[in-house]
Amino acid sequence: MGSLTNRGVRGAREGERPAPRRRSDPPDGGVIDRPRRGARGGQRTADAGARHADARQGDPLAAPPAGAVIIPAHDEAAVIGRALRALAPLTELEGVEVIVACNGCRDDTADIARGFTGVGVVELETASKTEALNAADRVATAWPRLYLDADVELDAEAALAVFAELRRPGVLAARPPHVYDIRRATAPVRAYYRARARIPGPRRRLWGAGAYATNQAGHGRFGRFAPVTADDSWFDGHFAHDEKRIVDAAATVVHTPRDVATLLGLLARQRRGYVDLQIASGASERSRALLSSVRGPRSALDALCYVALTLAARLRRHPATADPTATPWERDGSSRVDGADR
Repeated sequence: MGSLTNRGVRGAREGERPAPRRRSDPPDGGVIDRPRRGARGGQRTADAGARHADARQGDPLAAPPAGAVIIPAHDEAAVIGRALRALAPLTELEGVEVIVACNGCRDDTADIARGFTGVGVVELETASKTEALNAADRVATAWPRLYLDADVELDAEAALAVFAELRRPGVLAARPPHVYDIRRATAPVRAYYRARARIPGPRRRLWGAGAYATNQAGHGRFGRFAPVTADDSWFDGHFAHDEKRIVDAAATVVHTPRDVATLLGLLARQRRGYVDLQIASGASERSRALLSSVRGPRSALDALCYVALTLAARLRRHPATADPTATPWERDGSSRVDGADR
C-alpha cells in the first residue's frame, strides 16, 4: 500500500470561477470527431496549482483546495500514465490526494503509478472495481472524493472545480462535463456515438461520464460501494436532482471503443448493470428523441446504426469465464492500445 504524501502549495478561493469549459468543447455528452483547438494538458492545466495558490489574504471565501481523486485500475498499464499526467498539478497541492487502487493487476499498473511523485497506490489481489473504491476510501483522508475511471482524461483544474462545487451548501454530488472521443473509432462506432449525443439525457445525471464525486455528507448516504456492475448509476441513485451538479469546467475525455465488437460488449455490460439495479430502460423515450433528431441522410444513418447496435447488444450472449459463477466484465481493450504514448 503506497503512502499518501502532503504537497506544499497553498490554497485557492472557493468563490473564484475555476476551469471554464473551452469554447471548442462540445456540450456535455457530445463527441470529438476532429482535432481540438489547443492541446489538452497545456499551459492552462500546468498552471492550475499556481493559480489556485493565489488566494487573497483575508477573503472569507478563501480556502485551501482539498479533496481526493481515486482511480480504480485493473491492468491499466497502457493508460494509467495518461490519466496521471493530466492530474500531475494536483500532486503539488497540500490537501489534495491522488490514489490509484490497483485490483487484480497482472501488469505494471502499480509500478507506473508509483513512478508519479505524490501518487498513493493501494493494491488488492481480487479484481473488483467496487472493492478497489472501498479500499481507497479507507486510505484517503481528504474530502471531497472524486472517483475516476483509469482510461479517461480529467483536467486538473476541472477536478478542483468539482471539489469547490461540493463545498457549496446543499450540493452532495457532482461531476465535470464529459465528451466522447470518437476520432479513432470505426465508422459504425462513430455513427452510434453521434446519434447518442443527439439524444437528450436526464439533466444532472452522474452516470456514463467516467467520473463522479461526492463530499463527506453525500458519502454518508451509502457508506461503502455495493458490489454492482453499474457503480455510477448506483451512485447517482442516492441523490435527488437538486443535490447534484454538472460543473462548468473542462470536459472529461472518454475514449470510446474503436470497433463494433468491443462496443457491443460494453453495451451488453451497461445493460446488465441497469437490469441488476432494476433501472427502467427508457427505450420508448429514447426512440422518440432519436427519431426527432433526424435532420437529413447522415443523421438518419447514424440513428440506424444506433438502433442496430443497441438491438445487437441486447441479443449478445455473456462471454465465457473460467468460473461459471463469476459475473463477466466486458472490457474495452481497443481504446487502450496507444494510451501509454500520450
